Amino acid sequence: MDQLQLPLSFEDFIPENHLVRVVNTIVDSLDLSPLYDRYKQGGCPAYHPRMMLKVMIYSYSQKTYSSRMIAKALRENINFMWIAGGNKPDFRTINRFRLQMKDIIEDIFYEVVKLLIDKKYIKLQNYFLDGTKIEANANKYSFVWNKSVRNYDRKLDEKIKAHLREIDQIVAEENQIYLEEDLEEKGEHTRITAEQVAAVVESIDKKLEREPENKPLKKKAREFKKDILPRKKKYEKSLETFEGRNSYSKTDHDATFMRMKEDAMLNGQLKPGYNIQIGTEKRYIVGFTIHPNPTDTTTMIPHLQHLKEKLGRFPENIVADAGYGSEENYEYLEEKQLGNYVKYNKFHWEKRRKNRENPYLPEHLPYNKERDCFLCRNGKHLEHVGDRKYVTDAGYETRRDYYRCEDCGGCPYAGECKNSDKPKTIRISHRLNELKRKANENLCSEKGLELRSQRVVEVEQTFGRIKGCWSFRRFLLRGKEKVKIEWGLLSIAHNITKMALEG
Repeated sequence: MDQLQLPLSFEDFIPENHLVRVVNTIVDSLDLSPLYDRYKQGGCPAYHPRMMLKVMIYSYSQKTYSSRMIAKALRENINFMWIAGGNKPDFRTINRFRLQMKDIIEDIFYEVVKLLIDKKYIKLQNYFLDGTKIEANANKYSFVWNKSVRNYDRKLDEKIKAHLREIDQIVAEENQIYLEEDLEEKGEHTRITAEQVAAVVESIDKKLEREPENKPLKKKAREFKKDILPRKKKYEKSLETFEGRNSYSKTDHDATFMRMKEDAMLNGQLKPGYNIQIGTEKRYIVGFTIHPNPTDTTTMIPHLQHLKEKLGRFPENIVADAGYGSEENYEYLEEKQLGNYVKYNKFHWEKRRKNRENPYLPEHLPYNKERDCFLCRNGKHLEHVGDRKYVTDAGYETRRDYYRCEDCGGCPYAGECKNSDKPKTIRISHRLNELKRKANENLCSEKGLELRSQRVVEVEQTFGRIKGCWSFRRFLLRGKEKVKIEWGLLSIAHNITKMALEG
């Protein structure tokens, strides 16, 4: 080893079609003005931002996610040395650069997507949407539950009211915390705010100025200041943090506790994580969004709107599994005139022979549109008895109609038709049924069968590479914005790696 003395170049050791060369070429072709705009004029950065971006993308394609391991590779790995031009930034510099990308990582990712469109790798035609849950960098026992906080807050309000009644007896006057309405007589719980409690503390202090020797009042003032007011502020802050969720983590407030596929203890334990939604075409990641809610149903519309903002147009066809099949989502696809190849929750259930031939299911009852009633197997009418409106979290309003049989007495099919002695009642959404029929026609068409067979491998193969081959199953950074950086780098690395393999 001590006989090698000729001057060598890194170029001699890197194959012509190596991935590191592809990363270098593609990043050189990108418009990185959003990245450059982050640097102030009048000085030169210690390391060129384009070089740092190349290093970050290549390191993520090599399963190297830690800033310390990246810095180590820059000292020891020839490929890293070549793409960095011999520069050796330390782990602090690498981590600082990564954190500074939180506002621009999506811009860089969509620059790569636009390059894929320009180079004819993708056409933005068939968009396969799916999600996966990835664990957050948070303690799995650091949970805060919405229901528990609301329960503690309600009990604290009851305690406050009890103390106020005692204070009223001490000072023989009404307290300011009660509103115009008598909350106890109203029969419902109206939250007492920290601002109201602070006003009570101020009122007690004024009374103590007039009665400095009033020991019971002093004791109440001390309890309000030391215990009640801090707890009330803590509960209010927690309730603001939930933002409609059922839980959050103390060490990563943006993470929600949800069930993961990786369950080592086989007990369904909830872990803090994020719901990652991606859309692919030809197994390239075309769009991604990060969501705190564990269900996929409410993520589709925000995801597609985000994609439209970044690319300027929608894909032609949307293909997704039954987790996205809701009336709100179907209405959105129809409004935007997008190809609807999204399953609903009973799509496969309806195809089973026993369900397909069941004459008692609401879907199979003959409907008289003019009279607005259904006809049962025994020839009795199910008359319309009312309806009820529902509003989703996103503000979408839907309606369910209720129909009840006019007379079930002596019906020979009653044992098979219903499970109780009451007249048969069904709940129907006519609009949802109409949308489901259209979706079913699309899914069962020749094109629908082809897209359904592709969906199985499109997104799942992409998740398989990132979570399986690249062993990325837990985020390193905390907070939604920082998590977006990591997933953005993974998505860019995945797309460039796939481009390199396809030549």
